[in-house]
Amino acid sequence: MKLSVIILAAGQGTRMRSSLPKVLHPLGGKALLSRVIATARQLDPDSIHVVYGHAGERVREALAGESVEWVEQREQLGTGHAVEQVMPLIDDQGITLVLYGDVPLICASTLAPVVEQARQQVLSVLTAVLDDPSGYGRIIRGANGRPVDIVEQKDAGEEQLRIREINTGFLAAPTALLRGWLSKLDNDNAQGEYYLTDIIAAAVAEGVPVESVTAPCSGEIQGVNDRVQLAQLERLFQHRQAEALMRSGVTLADPARFDVRGELVAGVDSFIDANALFEGSVTLGSGVRIGPNCVIRNATLGDDVEVLANSVIDSARLGKGCRIGPFARIRPETELDDGVHIGNFVEVKKSRIAAGSKVNHLSYIGDTHMGSGVNIGAGTITCNYDGANKHLTQIGNDVFVGSDTQLVAPVTVGDAATIGAGTTVTRDVPPGQLTLSRCAQKTVEGWTRPQKKRP
Repeated sequence: MKLSVIILAAGQGTRMRSSLPKVLHPLGGKALLSRVIATARQLDPDSIHVVYGHAGERVREALAGESVEWVEQREQLGTGHAVEQVMPLIDDQGITLVLYGDVPLICASTLAPVVEQARQQVLSVLTAVLDDPSGYGRIIRGANGRPVDIVEQKDAGEEQLRIREINTGFLAAPTALLRGWLSKLDNDNAQGEYYLTDIIAAAVAEGVPVESVTAPCSGEIQGVNDRVQLAQLERLFQHRQAEALMRSGVTLADPARFDVRGELVAGVDSFIDANALFEGSVTLGSGVRIGPNCVIRNATLGDDVEVLANSVIDSARLGKGCRIGPFARIRPETELDDGVHIGNFVEVKKSRIAAGSKVNHLSYIGDTHMGSGVNIGAGTITCNYDGANKHLTQIGNDVFVGSDTQLVAPVTVGDAATIGAGTTVTRDVPPGQLTLSRCAQKTVEGWTRPQKKRP
């Protein structure tokens, strides 16, 4: 039986007080709506339809890569009206599941039994039990224990207000039945809108069973209406990521100060200190140590890599046993082989550095191919940019470069060459030789330092 998913994402989101449509605000580095679409895909649906409205073209443009059917709701006339816009596109021989673009933490494992119940020709609703159900519609159950109605808080009596089971809005139903119930909705209410929740009473009136599934975690059904709620869900999302990592064998110094804005895979016995941030797709090997305040983005780190405090690694690959930082910056298209050391206040950009080489202090290495066993002295820079184009510096194996050296690209340094401190290299350096470029030191006798004139 086919499964069609409808995601409602047409709301204006005025309480966000933002020019960005609400469903495009990020949670864990990914748009709210993208997270809901990803969850829907885990259910293996035959189609996903997104109902858009406010700033809809901007939403479609931002998520152009998503393989979904976009359906416009030109007038904002309620959730029932929004679902009805999709019905002409859906075959009656199937099940329809309704999700919400601003409820990003709902899990596929929670939705799966809702869908399975609906396959039994019933209306299935997802409910939740809250310590504080204020503001939510309450689930009213009949003598047989099944839901028979939803009473909004403003319409509830004293006894009904004590009910802690609430309506989440998530539901699934046989498409043919849903189509009929939607056609009977009216907007005779204070908001003048067509409410999707009214189909429960319609189902009961027709004798169609209404079944329910209880969400295991209240955080799954929480929506985003303002930035406060967005921040609360962000912390809940990060707690999920932290817990999953710790259960997989990773130590977090402080799970409350840990953020993943993308996907992080980490090997066993790795350690992540406080305030580390991971963006994009990051893979850590086993035994990796990440110091405090580090940012790692779209990178792969091999086993036993150590990244010291306040370092940034962006779109790079690090081999086993590398040591980075503190205060180092590894920029895109950098590849470090096993055992490379990049020290404090060193920047490496678009370079390949072979095993065992060291750039330990206050240096810039850009557009460089460096061999193994190289030692780069403090303050060394590759002068790779002539104002218009970037040029390559090639350094062989076992090279020693003295401090405060400038390598003016394009230039090649041969194997086992030594470059004296303070040298400016403008021509190729032969292998196995000492290369210097210094003026002779002299002392000017009788010279005195200038003095300020006294009034």
